[in-house]
Amino acid sequence: MNDTKRRRVGIMGGTFDPIHIGHLILAECAYEQFRLDTVLFLPSGNPPHKTDRTDGATDAERLEMVALAIRDNPHFSLDSEEMQRGGYSYTSDTLVSLRKRHPDTDYFFIIGADSLLSFDTWHEPEIICRNCALLAAARDRLPVSAMEEKIGELKKLYGAEIHLLYTPNIDISSTDLRFRRQEGRSLRYYVPDAVLQYIEQKEIYRDPVL
Repeated sequence: MNDTKRRRVGIMGGTFDPIHIGHLILAECAYEQFRLDTVLFLPSGNPPHKTDRTDGATDAERLEMVALAIRDNPHFSLDSEEMQRGGYSYTSDTLVSLRKRHPDTDYFFIIGADSLLSFDTWHEPEIICRNCALLAAARDRLPVSAMEEKIGELKKLYGAEIHLLYTPNIDISSTDLRFRRQEGRSLRYYVPDAVLQYIEQKEIYRDPVL
């Protein structure tokens, strides 16, 4: 009989352009509520739905900002797999790769409410659901009843395991932060101090808004 305890690993995917406190709070809430062993931050290398991203940081800069943001948290870690992969970055491919390398691990993919509603438009959603559970962040602007209805649909379609993740209602987007920076407004308290210092040092997001 194998008594080896299976690891529980959360995954925070995204462009993180830049990473901000909303990402970090979401990951910490998932860690606590679902008793995860760790949360992997997985910056997207070349997401097919964001090919028009022209006002952002370089891949190396985004990777460094994530590293700076999570360096003081012992249960957060950085995985650059999608950055190193050629072509488009698909969540389904990443999960298959992770499961092959770590068969003793259960994965929990953390998504926002908007991503839950559009999940059936993702690339190979059935493979994603086969390889992880989804943790969907509840938000005040979207009724829980609407999320539960969508969860029911996805369970029927893909046999998905989906749980609601309760978090503070912090409405911050990386797009808005890039605009703030381009307009000369402060990012203080929106991003960790180390990330803010890096952005200022490298003069990232300084191009004027087109």
